[in-house]
Amino acid sequence: MTHPVVPQIIELASPLAANLNLELVDVVFQTNKTPPILRIDVRNLQTETSLENCEQMSRIVEEKLDLAEIIPGAYVLEISSPGISRNLTTEREFVAFKGFAVTVKTFAPYKGKKQWSGRLQQRDQTAVHLNQKGKAIAIPRELIAKVQLDDDS
Repeated sequence: MTHPVVPQIIELASPLAANLNLELVDVVFQTNKTPPILRIDVRNLQTETSLENCEQMSRIVEEKLDLAEIIPGAYVLEISSPGISRNLTTEREFVAFKGFAVTVKTFAPYKGKKQWSGRLQQRDQTAVHLNQKGKAIAIPRELIAKVQLDDDS
């Protein structure tokens, strides 16, 4: 079921996306999260959607949403592309998706587990660092098979 503010957000965000040569693909407002998460998917119609496209959209939408006061209280704004690979591989992706929910899968068990979920903190030379409900987890890079964004991040 669509949240009642979604049509207002679409009305506000669609022309902003068009001004950036982007298409608004989807808007989801997840109120079952604390704070709530507003996720807006955009697509670049001329080329692959870049992180820069998402960053530009994020800045302008955040400013306009705050001025319009459509969403009362705190919320998290996520701008993404339905075409972006859900797997994180480059340093730029690890920086851009800091704080996002991810799942890390390992080749071999680490501390008895082959799958870890949490909020991405960073990737350094030795490990991928997650925040798991306030607890810091560092998973050695040599054990990591895949790091992917969670669908409900």
